[in-house]
Amino acid sequence: MTKSLCFWSVCLLLLPVAAAAQDKGQIVEEVVARVNNDVITRTDLENARKALQDEARQDCPACTSEQLAAKTEPFEKDLLRDLIDNSLLVQRGKDMGINVDASVVKQLDQIRQDHKIDSLEDLEKAVTANGEDYEDFKTQIRNQLITQEVIRQAVGSRIVVGHPEVLAYYDKHKQDFVRPEQVVVREIFVSTEGKTDQEKATLQKKADGLLLRVKSGEDFGELAKRFSDGSTAKQGGDLGTFEKGQLAANLEAVAFKLDRGQTTEVLPTKTGFLILQVQEHYASGQQPEEKVDSEIIERLSAEKMKPAMRDYLDMLRQDSYVDVKPGYVDTAEVAANPIEEEAPAADNTQKKKSGRKLLLFGKKKNG
Repeated sequence: MTKSLCFWSVCLLLLPVAAAAQDKGQIVEEVVARVNNDVITRTDLENARKALQDEARQDCPACTSEQLAAKTEPFEKDLLRDLIDNSLLVQRGKDMGINVDASVVKQLDQIRQDHKIDSLEDLEKAVTANGEDYEDFKTQIRNQLITQEVIRQAVGSRIVVGHPEVLAYYDKHKQDFVRPEQVVVREIFVSTEGKTDQEKATLQKKADGLLLRVKSGEDFGELAKRFSDGSTAKQGGDLGTFEKGQLAANLEAVAFKLDRGQTTEVLPTKTGFLILQVQEHYASGQQPEEKVDSEIIERLSAEKMKPAMRDYLDMLRQDSYVDVKPGYVDTAEVAANPIEEEAPAADNTQKKKSGRKLLLFGKKKNG
């Protein structure tokens, strides 16, 4: 789903920006859950549901309404749980002192490049013209990065896959590793589109210099992230896995001659200069364990990540105040405190942001 945060096969729904309703000249929100000092509103929940439906529609534009409903139904029951989880992770990240300001700027610049926008100022104008608040837009990116770092530090770093586990998995799933000849390829691309001949000569020197840095031992993926003009830059230049006949003929002729870790020379193309590196070269037939061990580790890590992630989130809940309004379901199965409906007094209104009034749904009952 494009609006969700996914890594190690765990997806956490990003908190959407609430679109508030008018009431006597003021913006009033119904609060459906309180998470420590944070709140989740009904509009947050509705926006999350709409985002889920929009994503399903993008993934399957030809689907009927019934088919789309069938796709989203398994996820809708967990929407509130995911919003609560996300809030807990962001709060824990702030408690841990995680600072992602530099990464936010880098992410914004990557978005700018991906959409071919000239400057960050123009990106702000584009976001605003799309009906979004730019500060809210940046906050969502910041929260995403904080959440990712919390999970990396607190959960992912503790997942260990031993070699005996890898061997056991390989022996049990050998049929999964019978394959045709394949290469796993990544790229560094230096674009010359729209450049003069003099500029192209300078860019060729840039490509030659990058190749020399790779041959000197610098990490290909890091160089791709920093210097590649290709759409794969933020993935470290990762192009994917290819069988014969799936790459352009001129690239296939070069790539399939390379062994693991080998790199092409600078390859001139119509739009720039290309450097390819073969991360893995699989011969046809049964792949030996050492050829697929990193793939197996990734699979086993993903399997361990799901329960570890849920355990960590349950621990966060035990250390937090999570209160869900009756009539709404938190599928994490943490019992909600009994509460009574209560309109806010003028002097104790909580504010989620300037100009927004939150209609609090009550207090805990005594006893």
